[in-house]
Amino acid sequence: MKALGAVPVGEELVEFRVWAPAVRTVSVSLRGETPGLGGVGGGVFEGVLPARGGDTYVYVLDGERSRPDPCSRSQPEGIRGPSQVVDTASFTWTDDAWTGVPLDDLVLYELHVGTFSHAGTFEGVIDRLPQLRDLGVTALELMPIATFPGTRNWGYDGVYAYAPHPAYGGPDGLARLVDAAHAEGLGVILDVVYNHIGPGAEAIADFGPFFTDRHATFWGEAIDYRQRGVREWAIQNAELWIRDYHVDGLRLDATHAVYDDGVPHVLAELATRVHALNPCALVISEMTTGDSRPIDVWGHDAMWADEFHHVLHVLLTGEQEGYYENYRPSVTELGRQVQRTPPERLVFCSQNHDQVGNRALGDRPARDELEFRAAALLFAPQTPLLFMGEEYGERQPFQFFTDHDDPLIAQATREGRKEEFASFAAFSGTEVPDPQDPATFERSKLRPEEGDADLLAFYKRLVRLRRDLPREVAVEADESARVLRVSRGRAELALDVPTRGVALRA
Repeated sequence: MKALGAVPVGEELVEFRVWAPAVRTVSVSLRGETPGLGGVGGGVFEGVLPARGGDTYVYVLDGERSRPDPCSRSQPEGIRGPSQVVDTASFTWTDDAWTGVPLDDLVLYELHVGTFSHAGTFEGVIDRLPQLRDLGVTALELMPIATFPGTRNWGYDGVYAYAPHPAYGGPDGLARLVDAAHAEGLGVILDVVYNHIGPGAEAIADFGPFFTDRHATFWGEAIDYRQRGVREWAIQNAELWIRDYHVDGLRLDATHAVYDDGVPHVLAELATRVHALNPCALVISEMTTGDSRPIDVWGHDAMWADEFHHVLHVLLTGEQEGYYENYRPSVTELGRQVQRTPPERLVFCSQNHDQVGNRALGDRPARDELEFRAAALLFAPQTPLLFMGEEYGERQPFQFFTDHDDPLIAQATREGRKEEFASFAAFSGTEVPDPQDPATFERSKLRPEEGDADLLAFYKRLVRLRRDLPREVAVEADESARVLRVSRGRAELALDVPTRGVALRA
């Protein structure tokens, strides 16, 4: 299927193409006129019209309903406003010599654009790129930046998947960030969501059968990947980021909730087409524990392996509620985790947006655990992911925040958050922060100026060291003393759980 959306094809011409099998006619309200598009089969309507980058438009369905483009490249007024034509060929790039980040060199740094800096924008991230380079990470992993309701959100409620959020700086801001990151020697991995669409999805459903009741997700209606137009909506989105924004890879959110009975699976087809577009681009998946389909079946480069985090967390905190209930506080099990293979294809973390933000208060690990956690993670041969601020001991929480303009959805979000923690003894009596309160968002902003310089130096040392060590690893677990020794080449790490002690010989 040809490119969906509004794509400039000349100085004053734009090709509009939309998959809309649920309607009889589609027109484009543009420049004060409403020309019609022609049906070309398969539910697709298309046409070349006089327009240019920056023009705003909406589709008019059956002469009655005005809706933004499901593949809109920009929503300058948010999800309720018109779409905007974006000429991605006009972006300025200086990264001709950039070749990407090999999987073998990957050290990821996950960040949320809105809380990473005081400005809360792509430009705010650019200002701190030299610090991230000096830390030794090799790629940023941006939490989702697709346009979601309002201006505050983790990003997983995106509605217009092709449109970088205007609150962050829109399409131009994202392109500048990627180019600046490459200039600093840093790659950019973009978190994308293909398992559901956020509140406001009914505007997209008006075009065709995007959703199915054959499956259900925790977050909303399941997407119907039996439909070719829906498959193209997701796959072309992945291609857009790699081709037009020079992004180095994608992190696919909650792939266990991407339902597809077809062959190949939509996420396998996505990986094939992304790799055909750029063989160096990385496809990394989040998947439920115990399921290795992304790397074993779908051809993805790597996947999150949360078991390491869960074992480490239970070992240090003793918490065994919820999804921790099947994990034992065992140094032997921690040793097994660091021996998992293939190491470069498994992404380990000590903190991430879920493991911090999905706590009732979004609280970070205790201060006396931080060096232990850092050493366990960065000495392991698997691909490490750091969560913004952990390298200097950030004490601000990362809480769950939203900005829904629908009062029913806003209230449902509040109540759902309270219910989520009602059965956790650890949070008994805790007042769960209101996700809709702007203060919840403001509390989650980083304060690097209050960071621990010694801890930061420790992180830098560990990141440098791991580059010189072989992937091969040996472990010795003393369960009675609760001490784990890990060896890689010339270096040895001893982790003493009772004292939180770390002894590193290199």
